[in-house]
Amino acid sequence: MKTVAGLWIDHRKAIIVMLSDKGETISHLFSNVEKQHGRLGGKRSTTSFESQLIKADDRQQREFTKHLKDYYQEVLSYLSNAISVLVFGPGEAKGELIKLMEQNNHSDRVVVMESADKMTDRQIAAKVNHYFSNQTIKG
Repeated sequence: MKTVAGLWIDHRKAIIVMLSDKGETISHLFSNVEKQHGRLGGKRSTTSFESQLIKADDRQQREFTKHLKDYYQEVLSYLSNAISVLVFGPGEAKGELIKLMEQNNHSDRVVVMESADKMTDRQIAAKVNHYFSNQTIKG
């Protein structure tokens, strides 16, 4: 059996299940990103210069985007040996990762992209095992 992978991903965490002749391995990657920082401590300031204490929105967005790109590159490095990848998870992260894979000419390895809610490690592994046990792997 060639190495195949299942990936549950959102902007905060990726759970990667690799299946090969050696068995199953589960890896966790964390992005440690926050979408918006907002006000200091969640409270409105009484000072007149609060806006100088918070980064500009466009700067925050650029930092967020760069941090996510680094996170996606790390995820892709874990998937480098897989000939097929099942990508699923909530939100936009799975689509963003697949777009990056297309830019790097790796989109042929993605077999399917599905929406999925929060899942435990065992549920993710079971889904990946079930999907690939019903597929004939070429490679």
